[in-house]
Amino acid sequence: MQRNVQIPGRFIDVQVLQSIPYANLNRDDTNSVKTAQWGDRERTRVSSQSWKRAIRRYVEHLIGDKALRTRRIGEAVEHMLREERGWPADLARRAGQHIATGSSIKADPPTKEDPAWTTNAMVYVPASAVSELADLAEEHRADIEKASDMKRGVTSVLPKDEIDQILRSRNGIINLLGRMLAEVGDAGVDGAVQVAHALTTHGTDIEVDYFAAVDDITDAWRDSSGSAHMGNSTYSAGVFYRYATIDLDDLLHNLGGDLTAARELTAAFIEAFLLSVPQAKKNSTAPHTIPDLVHLAVRTDRPVSYAAAFEKPVTADRDGGFAAPSRKALADYAVAARKLLGDRGLLKAGWACWDHDDLPGLGERYGSFPDLIGATVDAALGGQRA
Repeated sequence: MQRNVQIPGRFIDVQVLQSIPYANLNRDDTNSVKTAQWGDRERTRVSSQSWKRAIRRYVEHLIGDKALRTRRIGEAVEHMLREERGWPADLARRAGQHIATGSSIKADPPTKEDPAWTTNAMVYVPASAVSELADLAEEHRADIEKASDMKRGVTSVLPKDEIDQILRSRNGIINLLGRMLAEVGDAGVDGAVQVAHALTTHGTDIEVDYFAAVDDITDAWRDSSGSAHMGNSTYSAGVFYRYATIDLDDLLHNLGGDLTAARELTAAFIEAFLLSVPQAKKNSTAPHTIPDLVHLAVRTDRPVSYAAAFEKPVTADRDGGFAAPSRKALADYAVAARKLLGDRGLLKAGWACWDHDDLPGLGERYGSFPDLIGATVDAALGGQRA
């Protein structure tokens, strides 16, 4: 394992064009498709937060190391003590209360709607932290048995410093995406990844889908028409431009210079960015496409997004469809950007696409996403694959 590696000012830019059929990947507070006005046209939008959650779950599956984001850390410990370690239900509940209120984060007392103590801020910790907090409760079981149930103004019998130390723990996905936890000193982690909101390359129309649900009993026994429920949902379709960049210097800093871990996380993030899809309304739309085009670039100066290629909305070609014109617009912009910037800062560029057309300006063509990812990670972090 190689450690203490410094690669200052090195970035991997990930540019993706992806066709998404009739779907609603990300809804607003009225359950409508999210949009953005750009280039004097309304575009369908998927927020970075929405896609990052899908990416996070994908990365966690790849590396086999999950994280937990929750305000119910005490409830999670209570469940483990009761279900896995044989604690009496009342004692396990009291332990969870003292965990929830024992850190530097303030906690809210139970309500009629929510019977558990919850932290004011969401903690974001490795999933293994629940077991570590349960271990801490085990160590102080005698104190918990003597204590009363938690009430407002009562101090937890558990050591705050030890709870805080566990809340500071982190794993690969936290080192990659970062963590905001101002309430616990030194718990914040600057994310090494930046993800843009996904926007369609062209203007889109939001369509309202009216639906009705039939009552099977009424339909079979009463021979009557009508529905048991009526409603409507909104959907759109289009070609999305998606962009992310990985700051390898920040990632290595978060990892203490561990190059092997950096390679694993970088490759996992790129794969997850390419292949994950937000899960909203998946059962009624199944929007499981893959990217039409992927372009990866390793830069030593600064990240470069090609979003401006689509400020002027793409128009469909004469045969219909926005995918081919979008690919051409991206490639044309890449040529222009390279001419304006020169070769300064560009260490490696490559692309992969299902179409047979040549796309100059995107670098070397690869036959598959795995080959493109592997070559890019080699160029960015050294040629010895883990």
